[in-house]
Amino acid sequence: MIDLLVAGGGPAGLATAIHAASAGLDVVVAEPRTAPVDKACGEGLMPGAVRALRELGVTLPGRPIHGIRYLDGDRLAEARFRAGPGRGVRRTELHGALSRRAADLGVPVLPLRVGPVGQDARGVTAAGLTARYLVAADGLHSPIRRQLGLERPDTRPPRYGLRRHFAVAPWTDCVEVHWAPRSEAYVTPLAPDLVGVAILTSQRAPFDEQLTAFPALARLLHSHATTPVRGAGPLRRRVRARVEGRILLVGDAAGYIDALTGEGISLALAGAAHLVRCVRADRPQDYEQAWHRASRRYRLLTDGLLRVRSNPRLAPRIVPLATRLPALFSHLVNQLA
Repeated sequence: MIDLLVAGGGPAGLATAIHAASAGLDVVVAEPRTAPVDKACGEGLMPGAVRALRELGVTLPGRPIHGIRYLDGDRLAEARFRAGPGRGVRRTELHGALSRRAADLGVPVLPLRVGPVGQDARGVTAAGLTARYLVAADGLHSPIRRQLGLERPDTRPPRYGLRRHFAVAPWTDCVEVHWAPRSEAYVTPLAPDLVGVAILTSQRAPFDEQLTAFPALARLLHSHATTPVRGAGPLRRRVRARVEGRILLVGDAAGYIDALTGEGISLALAGAAHLVRCVRADRPQDYEQAWHRASRRYRLLTDGLLRVRSNPRLAPRIVPLATRLPALFSHLVNQLA
């Protein structure tokens, strides 16, 4: 019997498979899409994610990132990373690097779509395979999570993400966050002649229309788009539990607040490591508490910042406050990093 069947071959699923194979478990990944798989995301990896990927034996391409810069009109606040650089990496390149590492470890990636899932006291059956445990790494809109009834309703206004690439030379070695009244634009250096721009917003409108909220940025990027627009959302996903019998949720499937602080990959990597430790010990029930510990900082900081962001009186004060209190801004950035 397979030890671990991973439903979903994105970064969270592949990281889980790499951890499992490195720990001597028999692991199989079910992923119907052909690698590399693209997704709308900011493509900036925090230093913690870079370290975690290095420990997995994953070699990253891309461009070093040395900090975070907030901009709102003529106001600017910048905080440098203290624990080494992050990395700006195209999503397809990150996925390719993880896929190669999984292949090096002999992890089978089967072109299967996981449909209905059944389980008993001995194992889980899905996509014609039986395993001791199943990992739902099937993304933000996880069908397995829905099947298990683990979703919780959310009453907050939804937020969405849009991403596009532009053939311009990066003008900074930081991830820039441009603030507008109802949206943020994240600019990530990816190559000597390429930046990625991700817009987070509560407004349903095309990318070009969203970009007009950032006139200075729009002038820099004018007519240099090189890729189609990709979208994602609604972003917030509330989850009742990360464990249901022998099925465990990881990555975005395990719950998501917002991309505002850029910790999605870091959280997925941490969750994958904890999940495999719990499976090896045959204690899946321990994973829930481990996930809560690993995600506590992300949940507190992201939820807090998002609440301030959604308050019309407080939101305009975010960048001015970061400018006036650079030590506090640097501390918060490095807590996330």
